[in-house]
Parts: sequence; C-alpha cells; structure tokens
Amino acid sequence: MKQQTSSTSQWITFHVTEEWDQATVESILKGPLMISGRMLNRLTRRKGIRLNGRSPWLKQKVKTGDRLQVAVRPKEKSNVPSKPVPLEIIYEDPDLMVIDKPAGVAVHPVRKTDRHTLVHGILHVWRQRGYEATVRPVHRLDRWTSGLILVAKNAYMHQLLDRKLRQKQIKRSYLAIVGKPLPEPEGTIDQSIGRDPGHPTRRRVTPEGDRAVTHYRVLNQSAQGSLVQVELETGRTHQIRVHFAYLGAPLLGDSLYGGDVHLIGRQALHSARLSFPHPLTGETMEFSSALPPELARVAGQLQLT
Repeated sequence: MKQQTSSTSQWITFHVTEEWDQATVESILKGPLMISGRMLNRLTRRKGIRLNGRSPWLKQKVKTGDRLQVAVRPKEKSNVPSKPVPLEIIYEDPDLMVIDKPAGVAVHPVRKTDRHTLVHGILHVWRQRGYEATVRPVHRLDRWTSGLILVAKNAYMHQLLDRKLRQKQIKRSYLAIVGKPLPEPEGTIDQSIGRDPGHPTRRRVTPEGDRAVTHYRVLNQSAQGSLVQVELETGRTHQIRVHFAYLGAPLLGDSLYGGDVHLIGRQALHSARLSFPHPLTGETMEFSSALPPELARVAGQLQLT
C-alpha cells in the first residue's frame, strides 16, 4: 500500500446516522468514537468538540445528518531531538504509519544519550515536512529484530490501536531461522515467561511468569536448520526468542539465548507481516516485508529457500 501524503486536519468528523438520532453528544463520543474519559475532559477544556460548527453541551441531543467534529490531532512538540536514522515508511496517513525497521535500531530512547532510535528517525522525517507530533509505537520490536512496526501519530489513535491490540485484532507474523530441524511441522508453545534472576535483561520460561503463547509453522527445513513462520497470541518481552530456546532450537545469532553466531551476528528474526482493521475507516490494512539481505543470505546457505 502506498504512502498517503494528504494534508492533515486536526479534526475528524462523525456524521450522525439514524441509529444515533436523539443520542447525546457525550454518548457518541464515548460510543462509536470511543473517546476515553480523560481525553473527553481534555477536549472539553480546549473547546475541541463541534456540533455543526458550534461548541455543544455534552448532554445536547443530536439528530440524523448532524456533523460532530472532534479535534483529536493536536500539534504536539516532542522534546526528543530529531536525527536521521535509516527506516522505510511503508504506509502513512494522518493518524498512523507502518515502518520497516532495520536491525540494530532501537525503537525508543532509553537513556538521554541515545540519539539514533526509531523515534529520533521518525521525528527527523516529520520535522523536515514541518510536522510536529509525538511518536507513539503501538507494539515493540527488539533492537536487533527487523521488520514492520505500527506507530500512532496522536494519542487518540494510539488509544484505538492499543484497544485493538488487546482485542487481538492486530495480527503480526514473523519469520525466524533456527539452527536445527524441528521435530514437528507446526505447533504451539504455551509456556509462561518471567525475568531471569541471574541476568538483568534475559527472560526465561518459569511457572511464576506471565502466560505466553507462540504459534509456529515450519516453512522449510534442512539438516542445518529451519525457516519458521511465527505468530504471537501474547506479546511478552523476548517471547519468540525465549520459546524457541526452550524447545532447544534457539534463533541463529541470538547469543543471549544460546544461538549460533557463526553465520550471523544478530538474532535471525524478522517482522514480516502486519494486518489490522483501520480504527477510523474499518478498512483491512495488510502489509508485508521481505527477508532483509543478511537473513536471506543465511537462509540460502542453510538451503531453506
């Protein structure tokens, strides 16, 4: 899907249908528009609600054909500096974007000295256009995992997408290369994951952890390894990496979890497919990203393509 470059209005518009005739402004804002109570208070203070061009009372009733507008795309000044960072914008509209992230780029700055994260790079692109907003990633990718990541461009869209994520309407599919053949062509790993007390960043399978469910299907296999399609039912930190290490088949290049680093120096994990219903239009959005060259090379060496 191509990038959209149309200008952005701060307002979105809801045209009142017969279904909502004689409803109150507040019930529409909290119902079909799914405005949270906190955001509703903010919009009220800022006069960010219009009914047919005028500021309404929240308890005011509407009628079929009325136009209710909400200013959910405010200009926001981020205090994060902008820096050019390699990234590819797969899709963008006034409310969200899909980025193809290269391996080696962290999503968020963790320390004040961090200067080359995905957030810095997106801000650089936006500021070159004269656009100001806060970067709000909807889900996470590890620094050394490449591929597709969904980003909201305002707090309202982040709220809607986060709800869809929790409702499991955002589908993510990964490609992983493990260093041994798997005994089953497909399966589900349902093992809780928690912190490893012996390491500051490592996770482990433990009954005391949070439930984690990973579905996988072997796409191709040789005596040297497997190319696996992976889908997450939950989204725990390092989930795919921990679960395949638990199976005794850690991802190639994943030194933290025992993966072989001779063929590649980063975990062989790529966010390859992303789909979700657009919260405002209802359109099914589908995106894909091919294996990056370093992973394609390894797959070829292991006769997995």
